[in-house]
Amino acid sequence: MTVHTVEVPEDNPVFGQTTSAFASFGYSAAVRAHGLLFIAGTIGRRADGTIPNTIEEQTETAILKIEEILRLENLGTSALVDVTSYHVDIRQHLPGFIEAKQRLVKAPYPTWTIIGVSGLASPGLLVEIRATAAYPDAPR
Repeated sequence: MTVHTVEVPEDNPVFGQTTSAFASFGYSAAVRAHGLLFIAGTIGRRADGTIPNTIEEQTETAILKIEEILRLENLGTSALVDVTSYHVDIRQHLPGFIEAKQRLVKAPYPTWTIIGVSGLASPGLLVEIRATAAYPDAPR
């Protein structure tokens, strides 16, 4: 089995100083295996490391980071096949999340599971999104 780890360059403008989390916590941004790209849980922390106060901006930032990982692999959001998002205070924040998601994610839509959680890795984080994409050259 061939496994390819996606490296986000330290000078990446979308991720900024948040790329240090990969080494600090010992994980990869994404891994390619068996024609699929597995993207790690992505949060809405800005490139400067600060956390936006709104669910809309956190959602937008997380989705833009996923788009950047896809771009690094020459893929677009149409390659997404499965997405799971984790939400703090889901009832309060779901409308803002849906608004941002609808603005940024277009058809063809991946499957999407939305899960409410009591908390995420850092105080102030409201959403974390993990995704799986398929490469167009993968066997069907």
